[in-house]
Amino acid sequence: MIGPQPGLAGSLGIGALAQRVVLVRHGETEWSRTGRHTGRTDIPLDPEGEAQARLLGPRLAQWKFAEVLYSPLQRARRTCELAGLMAGARPDPNIQEWAYGAYEGRTADEIRADRPGWVIWKDGVSGGETLADVGRRADSVIERVRGVAGDLALFAHGHFLRILASRWCDLPALAGESLALSAAAVSVLGYEREDPAIWLWNDTSHLSAGKS
Repeated sequence: MIGPQPGLAGSLGIGALAQRVVLVRHGETEWSRTGRHTGRTDIPLDPEGEAQARLLGPRLAQWKFAEVLYSPLQRARRTCELAGLMAGARPDPNIQEWAYGAYEGRTADEIRADRPGWVIWKDGVSGGETLADVGRRADSVIERVRGVAGDLALFAHGHFLRILASRWCDLPALAGESLALSAAAVSVLGYEREDPAIWLWNDTSHLSAGKS
């Protein structure tokens, strides 16, 4: 985890622009647990994922959100619901996961059996979206987000949120390769004065608290 410690919502993003954008990756699914690329296949949370989503409620309670958006795929929608933020929340198809095309449902090892050395960030997918496509979707979401007066929560997916965070900071979408993101993790985007910044990344402390 990088950035300020949990519980400091009021101090995040102090400066000329104080908006915070809270990114929430959905809880675990059978496919995410086993490393299968899950783009538009509508996989439900598994029991562990549902438990993780419930633990997000107390973690997110410190925020007063002007808007909550969720991917219409059920793993993100259900995470939002179990976290207690579905009232007034709205689906946004632009925050769905990368469309993996022919690589949907396959693990990296399975893909590398056909394409040795394959890395999605550099080699892309077959018959799906390009990295640039996903970056453009992220840019459209950022434009919308910056038009909201207040803090937002986005319930979405690992690859998409990594790309969104990169584009928020005016970095290429490829920079998302370096931003690992766990199931049910919380991250926070904001500003250092006028400059877009990542204030918190891959916080899973709430999941550990639930097991104490």
